[in-house]
Formats: sequence, structure tokens, C-alpha cells
Amino acid sequence: MKKDLVIIGGGPAGMSAAVAAYENGIRDILILERDEHLGGILQQCIHNGFGLHKFGEELTGPEYAWRYEKKIHELGISYQLNTMVLEITADKVITVSNEDGILQIHAKAIILAMGCRERAKGSLNIAGTRPAGIYSAGTAQKYVNSKGYLPGKEAVILGSGDIGLIMARRMTLEGAKVKAVCELMPYSGGLARNIQQCLVDYDIPLLLNHTVVEIHGRDRLTGVTIAKVDENRKPIEDSKQYISCDTLLLSVGLIPENELSKRAGVILDPVTNGVVVDEGRETNIEGIFACGNVRKVHELVDFVSQEAEIAGKSAAAYIQGVVKKEKVLLKTEKKVPNITPKKFTNTKHGKRELTCIVCPKSCMLEIELTNTGEVLTVSGNKCKRGAKYATDECTNPQRTITTTLRCEDGRMVAVKTDSTIPKDKVLEIMELINQTVVTLPVRVGDVLISGVFGSNVVATQNL
Repeated sequence: MKKDLVIIGGGPAGMSAAVAAYENGIRDILILERDEHLGGILQQCIHNGFGLHKFGEELTGPEYAWRYEKKIHELGISYQLNTMVLEITADKVITVSNEDGILQIHAKAIILAMGCRERAKGSLNIAGTRPAGIYSAGTAQKYVNSKGYLPGKEAVILGSGDIGLIMARRMTLEGAKVKAVCELMPYSGGLARNIQQCLVDYDIPLLLNHTVVEIHGRDRLTGVTIAKVDENRKPIEDSKQYISCDTLLLSVGLIPENELSKRAGVILDPVTNGVVVDEGRETNIEGIFACGNVRKVHELVDFVSQEAEIAGKSAAAYIQGVVKKEKVLLKTEKKVPNITPKKFTNTKHGKRELTCIVCPKSCMLEIELTNTGEVLTVSGNKCKRGAKYATDECTNPQRTITTTLRCEDGRMVAVKTDSTIPKDKVLEIMELINQTVVTLPVRVGDVLISGVFGSNVVATQNL
């Protein structure tokens, strides 16, 4: 089989690159995806916060993926699901395996868009036994959001990356008790807005400069021992404390998925394991491009899509024979650590400080209040929405719920409230949602529960 452009990975990077290549004149495009649907990891990321940069509105992961999937269908771009890429070569021959057997595809250009994977427990060297109940945060996310299974009732989370923070809230909403989030570094690895809405909202403690030093339990996890670490990140012996739990979630970093890239001879950054590219996102091998989390782990999916557009446009120019300037490789950017927000006090007068959650900028807001609790001034916000959030948070806190509903065939469908609801009613509404069974089929935007504190529960993915 011969193709002009083959894209490996049908997640946000792969789909965005395909659309960009099509819009720049390439029609013979094939996306290869190993999962049973397009969208990649976004299909299990049912929380909101996506799309603010790209679409100017807040979407859930499935909604963001659906925007691109619709475009793929509208443009008639070909894709193959349940297809595993076994090998790529420097001369752009791709070996794949699917239900038709083992096939080879000869491409004029390739875009690598395989995403990233989580660090596993084996890389942490934590002492103790090997009981059930230890999961990566992403695995637990798939169990809860896609399968409808709750991994445990009492959890400790190691690592404060965004997935870990979001799973702290998700486990809480589903009835589990998250006893602590431990972070080795003196700062959080997640967005400040996620610390506010996932930990502060539910009084979940974030223990900076702490790590898990021992695992307890034989058949099932019974607890963990945590300890504070010194400036060299070594555990302080007399700071150890035992926490009983039946679940440990690991949110300890992501690694670009580049085994295929490495075997093809693509140069990787030895520090990040990400693909080294030039400004057009072309690798050291002519005609092979890379974008998204195979290059570096991005904080926002919007930035993944933006980078993928560059790769798609560059691949199109390469196929069309456009001669480009001398290749200059990009330097690996250093990530700036997030500042952990302060938890504001519930004073009725004076000043209040809190983190804005309306967008990833996570502005630190300072609110001046009257002695009756009315808002006088708001400062620190970079937009009007921040001022409104500050006022609402002081007078009538509101939240959007993102969760899942069980369907009649046992599968889970992602849903959200189509407007905000009172923050103190979140757990009450979750009980109502968990008692509801949905009749299939379901399409994005369908109202599944109406009239819940002035809001409707609507589907955010198709099933």
C-alpha cells in the first residue's frame, strides 16, 4: 500500500495534523490508531478545561476530541482503528498489524503523534510488598470514567501532576476518601487552578516535600508510610507517618512514547526522551515529522493541536516538494514550576486571596470585602471573567460537574452540567446522577437529566 502521508496516532495531535495537511493541499492521508476510537486519551479525560485557547470556550476532553473527529469525517480523511504500528523505517516504510493481518505501508511522509505514557511503579523503587490496589493515575481514570469501576475507598496519591489532582476530585465525587496528595518537590506539578478546584474545594491535603517510602499489605494494600524529604530529596527518618488506605495512585510523570521513533533512527532528547525537531517539526530523518507529546509533554491539549498544525503544514510542503531553509533544531524548553496557591480564609471582612479557576492562567486574585461580606474590589485578574469568579466565589460559589452516567448496556457515557450549580450541592447532585440509567443511543449535547438546580445534565460524547 502506498500513501502520501501516514500519521501514527489518532489523538488530538494526529487529528489536528491531518486536518492541517488536508487544508494545505494533501488528500491522500491515512491515520493509524491502535485504540477502538479516535480521540486518544481525551476520551477518558471527562473533566473540563480544554479548548479555551483553540476554540475560545471550555470543553471536556471528549467534546474537544469530537470537534476534530467531526472535521476528519467532513473532510473524508481515512483512518484505521485497532491498528498497531510495529515498526517504521528511515525510508518511511510502516509495518502494521490489524484484523487483516500484517501489512506494509510506503509513505512519502510520516507524522509521529503517539503521545506519551505514565511512569510506572517499577521506576520508583518504593520498599515493601506488591499488593493489589496500586495504580497509575491514568489507569484509575480509565477504570472510573470509562469502565465505571471505583478502584478503592480510601486513597493516597503520590505526585501532584494534573492527572493526580483531577483523580483526587474524581475519586471524591464517586464516594472515596482521598487522605493526602504527596509531592516530592517543594511545588506542585499541576496547574494552580486544579489545586484549587480539585484539592482545596474538597479539603484534601497537599503535602509538599513528601513521598511514599513504604508499601504495606500482602494481598491488598493496607496502608503506606510517607515521609518528609530534605533538600536532597532524601526521606527524613523521624518524619515518617503511616496512613491506612486500600488504594495508592501514582501521578509521577509522563514520558514521550518513542520506541518506534528510536528504532527508526530518530534522534531523541536524552533528558526528556522527546523527539528532537526543527521549527517545522521535522526530525533528523527527512520526511519524518513529530508533534504533540512525542516531542515534549505539553501542559494543555490546545498547545498540542497548535504544534500539530505546524507539523501537518510542514509535511504537506515536503510532499509537494517545497524547498525549505537550512534545518535548525529546536532547543528543549525548561518547564517553569507552578506556584502552589494559598488556601483563602473564610473571613467576612478584610482581604481574601484565592486562585481563579476559569482558565489555565490561574490568576492569583485579591478581594477586598466589607464587614458584611460584600465585594468592594478585585485585583490580580487578567480578564473580566476573573472578577466575576471572585465575586461569585465570595457570595455564591458555583461549579460545573463533569462525571459519567451508566447506560442500559453497562457502558459509561461522559456528561456535564450545562451550567454551573451551587458548590455545596455538588455531592448531592452526584447521588442523583449515580442513580440514573441512560437509554441508548446518546449523542453529544443530548439532555439526559433536566432541571437540576437550574441546570441540565448533558452528554459530552457519543455512544
